[in-house]
Amino acid sequence: MFDFITSLLASTGSLGVAALMLVENVFPPIPSEVIMPFAGYLAANGDLSFVSVVIAGTIGSVAGAFLWYWIGSAVSEARLRRLIARHGRWLTISEQDLDRSLAWFRRNGGKAVFLGRIVPGVRTLVSIPAGMTGMPLLPFLLHTGSGSLLWTAALTISGYLLEAPFAKVEM
Repeated sequence: MFDFITSLLASTGSLGVAALMLVENVFPPIPSEVIMPFAGYLAANGDLSFVSVVIAGTIGSVAGAFLWYWIGSAVSEARLRRLIARHGRWLTISEQDLDRSLAWFRRNGGKAVFLGRIVPGVRTLVSIPAGMTGMPLLPFLLHTGSGSLLWTAALTISGYLLEAPFAKVEM
């Protein structure tokens, strides 16, 4: 996986960064923790622009988050309740669990989306309740964009600062 990501970034540049970050948000096993630091390394070497890497990573991340937001809004709370009623025992979730989760998200939606964009594993999932609870699109995009910008910039900076020893980290 590492070799695929590094060769793709080396050949496609910022467009590859955006594409991989979009895919990372849709299919989490492709880690941003590999994509963005390597892109930062390429920026430190002068192969890519630091600013374009951060912008491309943020755009890809927001695009992937929007897809999950849209899925969350399409699924709807009523559909999820029917699924839980039928299969909740196997999914280990009850309607009371759903009620508590959605109530918490409605109280903390903006903060949850912003902070969720920084936490691995949560990054993908936080967009679903945002869409499901009807969080307005503009606040969702602002919280997602600012959290994603912070995350992609931090990872890019780490790769930029690791420039010389990056080959050792790869092993």
